[in-house]
Amino acid sequence: MKNFQYGKPASLEQAAAFLAKGDPNVFVMGGGTDLLGEVKEGLVAPAVVVDLKALPGLAYINKDKDGLVVGALTTIAELAENPTVQKEYRVLHEAARAVASPQLRNMGTVGGNLCQRPRCWYYRDASVVCNKKGGAKCYAEKGRNKYHALFAGGICYAVHPSDLAPALVALDGKAVLASAKGERTVPLGEFFAPPIVNVRKENVLNGQEIVKEVRIPAAKPKDKSTYLKFIERGSWDFAVVSAAVKAVLSGTTIEDIRIVCGGVAPVPWRMRKAEDALKGRKATEAAARQAAKIALKDAAPLAENGYKVELLETIIARAVAALGK
Repeated sequence: MKNFQYGKPASLEQAAAFLAKGDPNVFVMGGGTDLLGEVKEGLVAPAVVVDLKALPGLAYINKDKDGLVVGALTTIAELAENPTVQKEYRVLHEAARAVASPQLRNMGTVGGNLCQRPRCWYYRDASVVCNKKGGAKCYAEKGRNKYHALFAGGICYAVHPSDLAPALVALDGKAVLASAKGERTVPLGEFFAPPIVNVRKENVLNGQEIVKEVRIPAAKPKDKSTYLKFIERGSWDFAVVSAAVKAVLSGTTIEDIRIVCGGVAPVPWRMRKAEDALKGRKATEAAARQAAKIALKDAAPLAENGYKVELLETIIARAVAALGK
């Protein structure tokens, strides 16, 4: 690990000033659970690390007439334990509870979870210069690819590791991004960027912006949601596949639905064909399996990850069926 300067801003404006010159060697840090790992692994060598954790006023969960507003420095544990999240946003509560371990949930932040880097073993190997690190190939395409993408691969097959991201996309959440020039609001469905847009990044942050907060529309009486995640280990693990499902139900009939999957693409992956096939149908496992099969025709499994197709079908079916109970 190389020495770096430590910046401890007293305000969001000061934090943004560190990034204003667009220096790629300046990194921001929330809980540090991802960035410090990358530094130790030799993947990045910051000249300056800007610690956001002590910033006043960026750790909050507020409910207003428009919905829920979650500060970027809110810990994942705080999100999971919040009574409003538990009562009105089940999919988000379950996703937060599914993140890593209690220790990491106490340290990790909402903003950090959304902006974390991939866990692809080729990317995480400092000796491998893949597309994401400025190289000329994705080693997973012809190499070991058991955990890699079913959709939107090609340039890079690393999957997005966040549990919160699929849930927040399913809830039509928006991210508020702050910089020295002001703020802008981006739907989370557009916040995550596929490799074809920029293989070196996973989101649309322009290098001078910080995630300030996430805004979630108000929950409605007919809303139901859930999050299911398949992991190989009992804890401390990232999703092999996951599904965040949020629906508007009339009885058990689906009026509208969002199905967003994790562990299967470089971004949270919206299963639009499955959504279309389920509208107007009962929220049953059989109907969901049929709909999932339609959407999964677009999957392009690699040599070692074809098992994910059937696994994802099952996770989607169970999640949708849970809404009708």
